[in-house]
Amino acid sequence: MQVREAMSKQVLVVGPEHTLRQAARMMSARRVGSAVVIDPDSEGVGIMTERDVLNAIGAGQDCDVERVAAHVSWEVVYAGPDWTVEEAAAAMARGGFRHLVVLDGREVAGVISVRDLMRVWSQQRQEVG
Repeated sequence: MQVREAMSKQVLVVGPEHTLRQAARMMSARRVGSAVVIDPDSEGVGIMTERDVLNAIGAGQDCDVERVAAHVSWEVVYAGPDWTVEEAAAAMARGGFRHLVVLDGREVAGVISVRDLMRVWSQQRQEVG
């Protein structure tokens, strides 16, 4: 199975100037563990995860003051929509990631998460059994 078949196509996008609280509220409302961050002033796509928010809170930072830009991972491993889900899982395991941004060329096509992989593999096992 290819990543394009397993990924979430509805991607939460936040800007670097959102506060951590704003981003966390949007992530909570959408029931997602990550947000894609697009900085219009740079040439890149980053990701902020629930773990980034948790680390900021744990460090005593003010979520109403702290901006997403300070907590984004810009050194992102991107998956391609034509990757297999096994390739995505291997990249996640190597990097210790739970989410991969899926790029189709230079455009964000989706996000694939460990949850997506578990759902797909569980469905496949049920179909076989």
